[in-house]
Amino acid sequence: MKRAIALRGVALFALLAPPVVASADEGMWTLNHFPKALVQQRHGFAPDAAWLDHIRLSSVKFGGGSGSFVSASGLLMTNHHVGSDCIQKLSAEGRDLITDGFLARTPNEEKRCPDLEVGVLQGMDDVTAQVRSGDKPGQDRAVQNAAHKERMSAIERACNKKTGLRCEVVTLYQGAVYDLYRYRKYSDVRLVFAPEGQIAFFGGDPDNFTFPRFDYDVALFRVYDKGVPLRPVHHLAWSQTGAREGDLVFTSGHPGTTSRLHTLAQLEFLRDVTYPTRLADLARLRNVLTGYAATGAEAARQAKTPLFGVENGQKAITGYLQGLQDVAIMARKREAEAGLRARVAADPTQQTRIGAIWDDVAKAHEAWKPAYLRYVLTEGNTLNSKLFGIARTLVRLGEERRLPSERRLREYRDSNLPSVELGLYSPAPIHTGLEVALLTGAFERLTRELGDKDPLVVQVLGGQSAHDRALALVAGTKLGDVAVRRQLAENKSLLDASQDPLLLLARALDPEARTLRKRYEDGVESVVRHAMTELGQAQFAGDGLRAYPDATGTLRISFGTVKGYNEEDRAIPALTTVAGLYERSDKAGGKQPWDLPKRWLAARAKVDGTLPMNFATTNDIIGGNSGSPVVDRSGAVVGLIFDGNIQSLAGNFVFDERQNRAVAVHSAVLLGALRQVYGADALADELSPPQAQPAHPKLVLD
Repeated sequence: MKRAIALRGVALFALLAPPVVASADEGMWTLNHFPKALVQQRHGFAPDAAWLDHIRLSSVKFGGGSGSFVSASGLLMTNHHVGSDCIQKLSAEGRDLITDGFLARTPNEEKRCPDLEVGVLQGMDDVTAQVRSGDKPGQDRAVQNAAHKERMSAIERACNKKTGLRCEVVTLYQGAVYDLYRYRKYSDVRLVFAPEGQIAFFGGDPDNFTFPRFDYDVALFRVYDKGVPLRPVHHLAWSQTGAREGDLVFTSGHPGTTSRLHTLAQLEFLRDVTYPTRLADLARLRNVLTGYAATGAEAARQAKTPLFGVENGQKAITGYLQGLQDVAIMARKREAEAGLRARVAADPTQQTRIGAIWDDVAKAHEAWKPAYLRYVLTEGNTLNSKLFGIARTLVRLGEERRLPSERRLREYRDSNLPSVELGLYSPAPIHTGLEVALLTGAFERLTRELGDKDPLVVQVLGGQSAHDRALALVAGTKLGDVAVRRQLAENKSLLDASQDPLLLLARALDPEARTLRKRYEDGVESVVRHAMTELGQAQFAGDGLRAYPDATGTLRISFGTVKGYNEEDRAIPALTTVAGLYERSDKAGGKQPWDLPKRWLAARAKVDGTLPMNFATTNDIIGGNSGSPVVDRSGAVVGLIFDGNIQSLAGNFVFDERQNRAVAVHSAVLLGALRQVYGADALADELSPPQAQPAHPKLVLD
């Protein structure tokens, strides 16, 4: 990581000057405004509407990541690490599916995920005029922000009623555009195949966000509808050649968030406040999890998946922070913002209307700084505890349901209640020992950050030590029982009368948490949303939708080529091979984290070493793209996104085609290992029927 973390600020931020109009293979594009002419100009291929619709309807939102349908029988492909939450919840003491892997050889052996919901985007409509229909000149920003949310909820409710689909209004172009997205959701999702965690995350944390890579980071699930396998109208075929160096490829997925259109003040707040706070909390949480894992083999199994998430987050946020700490990067951003401000100042009308916007955003963030940590500790953090999260959900669900959908907290609006209830009634195991450890750590953090005399700390601890309080809460609660949760959720009187200690704690913390949330929404969110709407309109007025919006966790498509890069005068190849995997393990002496599972060691003599393993592309991705399919011009699968290189972390703020790389598992090894390592011929045949088994390019090995 140290060798690659320098982000070469001046060059990387050369593209930051607004408006963000794509150059090179840049952009996370919405599928209803894909730049066909740009792709035609650069690559001699322009996808038509039918091609884009096929990709959209084959793509799946999978939790916080991405996936795709890859068979006519509802088979869904994503990453092992994206599916690990389900895989972990299906595990138990003596049955560690994360470590040992899983393969269902018959439909009856497929295991249903306890609380997984996936969605397919059915269509999109521009509802900007409806959201802004009641806006008035000079209107108070907090009032306007609240009114926008009410209208968004009303639009969603009307859509749900009319279509029966799950509807969501999403904000694009920093508020310049509001689109209504309609999803078909599925909650019967069953695990079919997962490799061993060691090959899915070969190289562990040292190799994370690097390239060359040698990971088999894949998991296969099946979506069921009314108890039978879904027969999706659209699914992706399997390429007969796979990705080759220089090929044009596309990724379709759900990138989380980017900050390419943020003002300097917003970036400085991330640099000085948000990221340091997150890193400190992740370091604390890592210590809690590693300490708990050290108490025994079963504790280590329970902590494995959350620990992976924490360590992955640490590395990602460190990359973001170092990018914003680069003096040249921030100087370039400052220069770009000054240029835009000067252009606005040169137009008296524009200056009168939006000239003060940058200062307004800066003042709002400066005023928010003193409250930020307390907000994180109350509203932004559920004490890292599943049980407390359940308690808070029950308390808020009871309160919010008394209000019209339009006036509720956004996460409790009618259109989102099925998702809330899916999580609330999940039968997934809750490990009491881990809960005690996490609550203890959270209470210790509260005391350290706020002091033991703070009213919130006194209220939370009730005169006990952090550990004793955590023990008492976990021992005294009945919220681990799904039946109890359902009774409380469905009976407001029973909920109000409950003396469950975690419900009492959630009720006690809720007033301050809500107060801080409202302060943020009125004092920061409303200012930023108004500013970004105005700036979005100013920036995109001339370029229209030829510019791409920041990522919002919604479906996007990017294009690029399979391509290596140079790093510190060293040429990094575009593809790696299975032979390279074994060589990498040999060079490390088979020691962790470069040890191989027994199946892979046993298959060494028969597995084809020339199979391409992983490859790098210039596709523009960010966190949330994990599990995105990589497809060729025909729309056939040539790979599966699972990571980016360390330079790609700057993609939160800017894209640089010279070094930013997406990293994918090659389609040839995805299929080849199923046959040659796991003996899963039936599953491989479902992906690619025998008469169309893919060939792969033979690579010259060093």
